[in-house]
Amino acid sequence: MLSNRLSSTMRVFIALLFFSGVLFFASSCVRVTTKDITYFQSDDSLSYQTLPSITPQVTLIQPDDILAVTVSSLSEESNVIFNFPNINPLTTTSFPGVNSGGGMGRNQPLGYLVSPQGNIDMPLVGSIQIKGMTLEQSADSIKSKLLKFLKEPTVNVRFLNHKFTIIGEVNRPAVFNLLDDHTTLPEAIGMAGDLTIYGLRKNVTLIRTTGDKREVVKIDLTKRDFFNSPYYYIRNNDVIYIDINKGKVTYTDQRIQNLQLIPIYTGIVTTAALILTLIFK
Repeated sequence: MLSNRLSSTMRVFIALLFFSGVLFFASSCVRVTTKDITYFQSDDSLSYQTLPSITPQVTLIQPDDILAVTVSSLSEESNVIFNFPNINPLTTTSFPGVNSGGGMGRNQPLGYLVSPQGNIDMPLVGSIQIKGMTLEQSADSIKSKLLKFLKEPTVNVRFLNHKFTIIGEVNRPAVFNLLDDHTTLPEAIGMAGDLTIYGLRKNVTLIRTTGDKREVVKIDLTKRDFFNSPYYYIRNNDVIYIDINKGKVTYTDQRIQNLQLIPIYTGIVTTAALILTLIFK
């Protein structure tokens, strides 16, 4: 008889433990729906759709830009002189590369710094005014100056210090080189390893500085209308912040609360088991 009572008590005790465990884990669950994480959604069900084209704004050279000016000609000696700033690096701890973290030393090409007056100084040629020009226009201007010294020169100009930053709920937050005017926000997010499952796709913040003006824009990446946005293309010094979905905050808070409540749950179950033991005696 006693063994039967003990067996019944143990069964009730195990049932209580199981029930409390189910409550504990169920209270920790946070639901994230497919609609919350799917990009570029549309209200229609068309399998094919055309969108209006958007031409990115062409970046003009400004003071404090650092340029890589690559010169090629039939004279190897002259090529070495003109390309010296491109092949001789300056070691720095914060060069905007694929990942600027970690404090590791990085090699940034010296390049040609655009002065406050909008000029660059090149060997033999001297000062060249390029402020307000596109990269192609500056290359043509430099080439015209070099024709006095070189035979059939070829000039290529690129930005060295243009960059953008992605922080928040992405897999690889970092500062990235901005290589051209055609880099889009989806491409930038791809470079950062995509948003985490808790990244808030409906409220992406983009901070853009243009001259003395700073803009703070909210972007909904779950809507296909984003393709028509003037912020579809990334600009120099853009900062992209991915906010945290409330689900993650709630999930984290619940985990902490549940861990704190474990001793209470255990005490309640133990007390109930003791009471049941006394009842069944």
